[in-house]
Amino acid sequence: MLPEPVRRSAPLEQPEGVSQQAMDLLSVSDVIDLHLDSFIVHRLTGRDLQQRHGLGALGGRFFGHLDVPTAIASGLTGGMWSITTNPFRTAASRWRVFQDNLKRFVAQLSGDQRHVAIVRNYAEWLRARQAGLHACMPAIQGGNALEAAPNGALSIPDDLITRVTLVHLTDSVYGPTSSPLSLRRKGLTAAGKAFIEQLNEARIFVDLAHIGARGFWDAVDVHDGAQPLLATHTGVCGIKPHWRNLDDAQIRAVADTGGVVGIIFQSDFLRRRGGPRDVNMVVEHMTHVANVGGDDCVAIGSDYDGAIVPPTDLRDGFAPARLIDALLQHGWTETRIQKVLAGNFLRCFEQIRPGDSSLS
Repeated sequence: MLPEPVRRSAPLEQPEGVSQQAMDLLSVSDVIDLHLDSFIVHRLTGRDLQQRHGLGALGGRFFGHLDVPTAIASGLTGGMWSITTNPFRTAASRWRVFQDNLKRFVAQLSGDQRHVAIVRNYAEWLRARQAGLHACMPAIQGGNALEAAPNGALSIPDDLITRVTLVHLTDSVYGPTSSPLSLRRKGLTAAGKAFIEQLNEARIFVDLAHIGARGFWDAVDVHDGAQPLLATHTGVCGIKPHWRNLDDAQIRAVADTGGVVGIIFQSDFLRRRGGPRDVNMVVEHMTHVANVGGDDCVAIGSDYDGAIVPPTDLRDGFAPARLIDALLQHGWTETRIQKVLAGNFLRCFEQIRPGDSSLS
């Protein structure tokens, strides 16, 4: 018998073709996406994320995947919403713009407090959940936003940032990207190692998505092994060899810290020759992570609005129900599915940022 439904600020919407079994499980499940880039669209176009906009002129190619009403109607009870760094600014400008963007981010995402709460720790997540609010966990993509900050990661106002992706699509002062654009064949710099130590001190998740292989292993070596590592939005080489994906040894390294690997929805990183062309691409990669790193290592990291092209059935933002349906069809148990939807990440969140332990 399923437990009581999770409290939400608006009714769930059932996508066409999704089974009632999947919707029943969704109704009693928390769902957290580890990488949402929709703030990019707000910055570029001024689009109000508190309004529902649909797929847009490109039909969900690159942008148009998510806004707050869609997130809530789809079943997302929380997400790590990113502020992405422009690497072509000067270091001082990146820090100044980040501070401005953080204020703008908080104003935009929490503009309607009937639906969203900004969350910094597990106790605040619990309060948001009890109120039926979507828990927005602010994050940074591109740690070089903090390069010129007086005390690096310790300069972030009010402990607002919960996760930092060390590098993005270009090399930085901290180390190499995994992108073919990388000009650096070495690993983390001294500044990169010191930056990880700062993130550990501030109890901010270290995200190893996007980092080059040598930098990845340097980060694992310097990182506080008592804190879980994340790779928030990635595919896996065991299904589709790709410069953007993790190999099995990297999956195990994240799992060994108690961390999680979030599977991205970018088709080019997921689609193998002769394989599926829909949500089942995501299922294949999740299954591989579970087989290599264990069931406690799998999570969702869509990268919605991060200039990705998801499978056609995932472009409208209603991924949770379709993903649950596909996992059920592949024989995953409800308990195992709930770990992927939120349980695995929430275990990490409580460990690294418990907040007021009396609420947990």
